[in-house]
Amino acid sequence: MTRATTRMPRTAAGCCVGAGARAAPGGPVALRVPEELSARVPAEQRGTGRDDVRLLVSRGTEVSHHAFRELPEQLRAGDVLVVNTSATLPAAVDGMLGRERVVVHFSTRGDDGRWAVELRTPDGRGSTRPRPGGPAGASVRFPGGAGLVLEEPLSPAGDRLWWARVRLGEQGVRGGDMGELLRRYGRPIRYAYTDRDQPLSAYQTVFAHPSPDGSGSAEMPSAARPFTVELVAELVRRGVQFAPVTLHTGVASAEVHEPPYPERFEVPAATAWLVNAARAACHAARSASLRGGARAPGGRIVAVGTTAVRALESAAGDDGVVRAAAGWTDLVVTPERGVRVVDGLLTGLHEPEASHLLMLEAITGREALDRAYTEALRRLYLWHEFGDIHLILRDESVHPLHC
Repeated sequence: MTRATTRMPRTAAGCCVGAGARAAPGGPVALRVPEELSARVPAEQRGTGRDDVRLLVSRGTEVSHHAFRELPEQLRAGDVLVVNTSATLPAAVDGMLGRERVVVHFSTRGDDGRWAVELRTPDGRGSTRPRPGGPAGASVRFPGGAGLVLEEPLSPAGDRLWWARVRLGEQGVRGGDMGELLRRYGRPIRYAYTDRDQPLSAYQTVFAHPSPDGSGSAEMPSAARPFTVELVAELVRRGVQFAPVTLHTGVASAEVHEPPYPERFEVPAATAWLVNAARAACHAARSASLRGGARAPGGRIVAVGTTAVRALESAAGDDGVVRAAAGWTDLVVTPERGVRVVDGLLTGLHEPEASHLLMLEAITGREALDRAYTEALRRLYLWHEFGDIHLILRDESVHPLHC
């Protein structure tokens, strides 16, 4: 198994800001998403179930509109869905910084036991507003006697995230267990576009699997949220395969849209084998089908969520072969870097300034992305983690040999 860097790089977020800023001119970032297009509650509270969302399908610049339950009809036998199994943590904890009320978002645990945290200000409506971190040495008190001390900014380029030493093992937090602190006093991170707090179960996907060490994601890998057991069974029945990866997401920069900073990931050997085998079989079958005019084969690698793209592409070499890997990844997928493995992506709809749009553009191209987001706005799709889903596939008439 290939091992990536074992300690979270501290300056990678700053080094990637330039790449994120390049999304600004033109394209979908020129669009404005009205507030009323924010999904404010989970689909099951406004419809009939968590799969009761819409599915925007892009095949190159061609766009079609579907229900998410029609996903099996959009895929083929032999296609591989790469899913993130990271479970969501109750990562938001109320605390006191002196006499100031704060909400601490626990983002990522470093190899030295410290946590990357974001301090937020309660907005009086159950959500929070951004707040600069620091100063160094500042101490936050939690219920039950636990607390943390801020030590240094995560990156010299910003003051949003800080490394903090967490103090546990006092009354109320049995055995110095960080998981116990979050379970007893934490709740899922919530942003202002939602109406109210939701239970942690609303933030778990059907693929979520608890890590033995209690690790997980600060924010839900939300592209997989609409999947149900029944839909997974139907996809399996039709010959669609599933390949698990793990990437523990950190706290998003909800207001300033920074690129993602280094995150823990793992691509198991079984997943690497399955992806490589599917791609090899697809290329062979496609070449044969083009000669004989037969129906295009499956074997496309479709990532469920940008986190799955980041994990899988981090494990791919220049030759496009995926190898088992684990550790930290600071990869930011841009159109210039491109993708080596992923043929398609299931993802939510992103803010016009979001750095994730660069990844989408790397898969489908700027023109196709413009067309899709224009259609999404025109047809009133819903944004954010409880919203609608976008399936991005390449135009196979333009890329006839691509699986």
